[in-house]
Amino acid sequence: MSSRAVERRLLRETRGGRGHLRRVALLGLAETIAILAQAGLLAHVIDRAAMHGERLAALVPALAILAGVLAARACIGGSFELTARLGARRTMSELRGALARRVLGGGGALRDPARRDGDVVAAAVQGVDALQDYFAGYLPQLVLATLVPLAVIAYTAVLDPVASALLAVTVPILIAFMILVGKNAAAQTERRWRTLQLLSSHFLDVIAGLPTLRAGCRERAQEETLAAVGERYRTETMATLRTAFLSALVLELCAMLGTAIAAAAIGVQLAGGHLELTAGLAVLLLAPELYAPLRAVGAQYHAAAAGTAAAEQIYALIDSPPALSEERAKTPSVAAAIVPDPAQSPLLLEDVGYEYPAREGAALEHLDLELAPGEITALVGASGAGKSTVARLLMRLADPTEGHVRCGGVDLRDVDPESWRAQIAWVPQRPRLFAGTIAENIRLGDADASEERVRSAARAAGALAFAEQLPDGLQTHVGDGGRRLSAGQRRRIALARALLRDARLLILDEPTADLDEDSAARIAETLARAAPGRTTLLIVHHPLLAEHADHVVRLERGGRVDVPEHLAPAVRDGEEVAAL
Repeated sequence: MSSRAVERRLLRETRGGRGHLRRVALLGLAETIAILAQAGLLAHVIDRAAMHGERLAALVPALAILAGVLAARACIGGSFELTARLGARRTMSELRGALARRVLGGGGALRDPARRDGDVVAAAVQGVDALQDYFAGYLPQLVLATLVPLAVIAYTAVLDPVASALLAVTVPILIAFMILVGKNAAAQTERRWRTLQLLSSHFLDVIAGLPTLRAGCRERAQEETLAAVGERYRTETMATLRTAFLSALVLELCAMLGTAIAAAAIGVQLAGGHLELTAGLAVLLLAPELYAPLRAVGAQYHAAAAGTAAAEQIYALIDSPPALSEERAKTPSVAAAIVPDPAQSPLLLEDVGYEYPAREGAALEHLDLELAPGEITALVGASGAGKSTVARLLMRLADPTEGHVRCGGVDLRDVDPESWRAQIAWVPQRPRLFAGTIAENIRLGDADASEERVRSAARAAGALAFAEQLPDGLQTHVGDGGRRLSAGQRRRIALARALLRDARLLILDEPTADLDEDSAARIAETLARAAPGRTTLLIVHHPLLAEHADHVVRLERGGRVDVPEHLAPAVRDGEEVAAL
């Protein structure tokens, strides 16, 4: 997408951007009128005082009007700046919200969960922030750079056609130079933005994998890599700043020469008696005003380049392939409007295939699977067989690229994702704890749960035992900035969160990973007690959990391999499960 297309889309698709441009244009027009009035009045006062020798008392009315114009211009300029910044904030908030909805929302979630987090973070934080200077600096100055020169040239053409023609000739030269410098600045900004994305992504990867790097004594090597990328980013930033400073210097020089040429022409005409002093002074006062917005646009061009480069990355994320299919009809059918109950109706995967866009090969191919209502199904298989992908499809975090997922005869594509997920409790492979207390993290399963229910869920998941040994018990702060917990402790809290939720479908992805044998046995017993009345899918490696399943299904290379009932105990206790 070209920079012009990005700019048009920014203004077309953001309500804040359109309103921002309209308000800035109106204030810019008012400021243009104030500039012309100020120059004309000041020239008139000077002419009356210098050429006609009028006393101060006689000039009071004109001076009062001039003071009013100056005050009005100051107020308009302040309003112009304030409006520009407020409009920028609204537009930035709108863009950040759109990006958040695209990345986090149900129908807009990114299709590829492996997308680099650094790209998303850089776009949502530095990328949106880069648009501050674009909307608050460049765009308002572009409005003035359009209105003021046209108005000044038209006004001065009436007063002094010769000087006006000279000023009109210098403006295209200045604009041509701005375009040449701007192309170079845009290329440098694009390189700087790519380097920033690389730096952000690599830094997040290092932070996430720091324990592993320390264990392998590789943290020093990552320090060197980060330093190299940081130095590259510094170099690109300094190159952009050098271009900006150089362009500002040359623009100032061009404006000064243009003003000098106009002044020389005015002086010659005044000396020859071909021009009145009032007209000559007005033109001379307006010459700097002609170049001021053009110089400001040139100085702000690097901000525009940074903003459009950032906006391009933001729209690349927003336009990325959705995880969920688009609505197949504007008006859903009567059957589709009813959210099926997975605890009462079978959940079927029919000839399902799924392929991640950034990966080679299909994650699932021609998979047929049935989850019987009210029963426990254990899903086993080697890493990469597609077990977690099945969980994503069942939760509608993604839709199959082939085949159908149905519940009670209703295709889940026709069901509102939020209503469907309201019936599901999920424990992922790598549970996430958010900044807050242990109780608050458990209560994510049910925000209205009582303290007793939270304690009961924590006890059932084995989280209460270790929480009570902490100084603040369930009120201990965990997550970012809080107490560090082991992988097994985090998993217990996530399991407690799932058990607290009154879910009709329970999906547990390796719920006993990182737990010892005794803890795994207690979890298995807890799940056996919690399973009645709901449908449960267990993605397991541990044989203890498979023993409590009503059905065992093994996935192999994205497809299903049936486990006959008379062989199921052997599968549960044998190498196929224990070795995984």
